[in-house]
Amino acid sequence: MLSTLARAATRRPLTVLLLWGLFLLLGFGLGTGVFGKLSDDVPDVPGTESQIAAEHLDGLDPAGASITGVVEAAVADPAVRAEVRRAVADLREVAGVAEVPDPYATPGLVAEDGRALVVSVALDGGLDDDAEEAAVDDAADRLHGIGGSEVSGVHVSGGPLLGQQLGERAQEDVKQAELISLPVVLVLLLVVFGGLRAAGLPLLVAVAGIAGAFLALFGFSQFTDISVYAIQVTTMLGLGLAVDYALLMLVRFREERRHTPDVVEAVHRTVAAAGRTVLFSGLTVAVSLAGLLVFPSTFLRSMGLAVAAVVVVDMLAALTLLPALLARFGGRIPPAKGRPEEEGRLFARLARFAARRRVAVLAVAVPALLVLALPVTGMTINLGDARQLPKSTEARQLYDAIEAHFPPGTGVSPVTVVLRPGTDAATADRIRALAPGTVARDLSGGTTVLELPPGGPADGPAATELVERVRDLRGDAPVQVTGSAAQLVDFRQMLADRAPWAALTVLAGIFVLLFAFTGSVLLPLRTVATTLLSLGAALGAVVWVFQDGHLAGLIGAEGLGALSLTAPPLIIAIAFGLAMDYELFILARMREARELTGDDREAVVTGLRRSGRVVTCAALLLAVVFGAFMTGGFSPILQIGLGLTLAVLIDATVVRMLLVPATMALLGRRAWWAPKPLRRAHERFGVREEAPVPAPPQPAAR
Repeated sequence: MLSTLARAATRRPLTVLLLWGLFLLLGFGLGTGVFGKLSDDVPDVPGTESQIAAEHLDGLDPAGASITGVVEAAVADPAVRAEVRRAVADLREVAGVAEVPDPYATPGLVAEDGRALVVSVALDGGLDDDAEEAAVDDAADRLHGIGGSEVSGVHVSGGPLLGQQLGERAQEDVKQAELISLPVVLVLLLVVFGGLRAAGLPLLVAVAGIAGAFLALFGFSQFTDISVYAIQVTTMLGLGLAVDYALLMLVRFREERRHTPDVVEAVHRTVAAAGRTVLFSGLTVAVSLAGLLVFPSTFLRSMGLAVAAVVVVDMLAALTLLPALLARFGGRIPPAKGRPEEEGRLFARLARFAARRRVAVLAVAVPALLVLALPVTGMTINLGDARQLPKSTEARQLYDAIEAHFPPGTGVSPVTVVLRPGTDAATADRIRALAPGTVARDLSGGTTVLELPPGGPADGPAATELVERVRDLRGDAPVQVTGSAAQLVDFRQMLADRAPWAALTVLAGIFVLLFAFTGSVLLPLRTVATTLLSLGAALGAVVWVFQDGHLAGLIGAEGLGALSLTAPPLIIAIAFGLAMDYELFILARMREARELTGDDREAVVTGLRRSGRVVTCAALLLAVVFGAFMTGGFSPILQIGLGLTLAVLIDATVVRMLLVPATMALLGRRAWWAPKPLRRAHERFGVREEAPVPAPPQPAAR
């Protein structure tokens, strides 16, 4: 298959380039339409109690969306009072607006300090998307129009407006990250390759990866909700992996050019060797992300599918677009300098040191990584609030204004208890007594709704404990709990129930792929064990910074007491896949050296010597990409960015440069062992990567 792709790309390079050009136009034209379709409904999990109860309530009492405005002013001033009441009257006339309470006549909407008030705008239920968008825009414009010298600020957000603001922020963050990362990546590639032509090719592949990210997300948005987090995550991964794969292919191409003057033949040999590594690397990353499909969460499934699609685009770009570019322009890229045995001396010394002092290396590195992973034992996840947003966003400014002027708990979503027909009065009374200030509403069909004040943040421990107390107390009564706190409880339970199955799915897939690649049953086990060490250390650092608040201010964040519920699953899935990337880069070279020499110990040294530079450069480039996306200030993306950056750097240095040669030396020849039946199966069906046997000198192509 790879040889067919390579021949097609080199035989018709202009056709391949034209097809990819059309793909780029689609990605940056049609694909960018996804920015207007983003959702912030992350915790929805179909089939859970909270979701079923919410759908039941929507059927009985379909309520429209709402937006909120906070006016900071001396609210008792007659001019302010008159201006606000004019705005309320105008808002009530906006098409699609159902209700706008008078802040001055409604308890709780005017701050006790007299410096702020809340204007709440409820929309009609059943509006179509266009009508709702028009109503929201008109209402927001009128709220922002509340002015006068006495008004110090007006902040409007909430409901569909929040999703719109988050989408705009995501688009700005992506543009900013690309403006930062692409020039830095180009400079680093110039240092690596020493020429603009070779350095520019990975960026072209990276641009294809970004277009693929946009197009994949836009396609999925036609069938399911796409989270606001998806834009940054898929773009950063699409950009980073594209550079990784292109770097691996280009380094191999320059090596092949040493003894293969014919450019097309060098491309074929590059794809036959390094292309197999790219193929398996892409498959292992996709398998790692397949674990997200085990979870019933719409968010996690859509993220898994979208990111896997981006990985496939990057892989195809490296195997078709890059060979076409090399066939067309590769003759202007100089071969690698020096002799192969002179390359990577530093990495060879590291490998020999780790192999010779294998017990000492393991005794120091493993406990150090375990210590870094310790904070994971205290990790907790929450829905989060507007503190996750940068202070420049209007939603965060609204949150800060409410925090500054209103009592704690203002605007917090209640714990909503649905009492279906057949619920006895005693059970209802016991539930009502759990929280002072409970509000009851009777709906059609004999359903009663109790709204229990959570006594703190909607996703705080008091709120989640209240959900669990209601569920413990109800017995067999037809009572269901919904609301933000209940969604969080159900999301956590979903993660706990499905995580073992997700892990089993990923590990089984990784084992099969690595066995097909290496023919060993011990190497996959060793790879998983060392990868978990780097992953645990990176996740522990994220908990220490973002949950506990240590050094968070250095990256423009703050300790929130918990991680975003989106961060841990995505960090684990993506970082695990990236670690497999580097493992395959190294194992491919080790296997080549072993097949050429038959010397297991020297194969470890040679493999690391030949791959160490690529792995180090790839990790550095990925760290630049992830770091650029951390400039946006959105806490969940900061958490994911920091986690992936640390995972990549720890894995590419401590794990791959020290633990891999140490464990390989400890295992010796046993590292490549497999039972006879499996060995025979691998010899018949497994992937056998072509060894880089030097080709006879040929005249240079003209």
